[in-house]
Amino acid sequence: MIRKIKQTLSEKLLLLFVILLTLSSSVSYFLIKNKCLFIKQYDPEKIIFKNKKNIAVLNVPCGNVIIELYPEISPNSVKRFKFLIKKGKYDNVAFHRVIKNTLVQAGDLEFGRRNNLNYSFIGTGKSGYGTINSELDNLFDFKAGSVALARTNQKNTEDSQFFILLVDAPLYEGEYSPVGKVIYGLDVLRKIKFDEKVEYVLRPDFINTFELLK
Repeated sequence: MIRKIKQTLSEKLLLLFVILLTLSSSVSYFLIKNKCLFIKQYDPEKIIFKNKKNIAVLNVPCGNVIIELYPEISPNSVKRFKFLIKKGKYDNVAFHRVIKNTLVQAGDLEFGRRNNLNYSFIGTGKSGYGTINSELDNLFDFKAGSVALARTNQKNTEDSQFFILLVDAPLYEGEYSPVGKVIYGLDVLRKIKFDEKVEYVLRPDFINTFELLK
């Protein structure tokens, strides 16, 4: 009789363990599949801005990222950036280079489009509008949220690609052309897909839309 009671108790404990394990696995799977679940959403229509003409809204898988542009710091770089945004050139373009908790990079208009993703050349593509000169400002503080144009190893090769910092990077000061800063939604960018082992992402996340505030 005692043995039977012990056996029944063991069976119940085993069953409880299986149930808890199943629930834990289900919750983990749900959270992975719903990575945007606890991310705050930002509606630009409900925010008051001092200067709307220098506000850009980047919509990505987990919501809106609101960027304030700085034409007074990098006039030509911001002019190019705005030009490409107005033409919708960034829509459906991949975040092809992502370094976990460091930066996200997008803007390869040639090889990074959703319907024409080329893994062999992504990151080397051009816009078709030519390059522009670097606008380096040693006084610009490259804090988390800073947005800048990317370039090759050579200066004066900025085109359409840009990156957004997720951490402070003082070593970038005087090295890249800043165009603005994220004022809302940095947490949204932290959910962009990354690879633990490499910077270039297989099956990356994409920009949905990128628009200037009207």
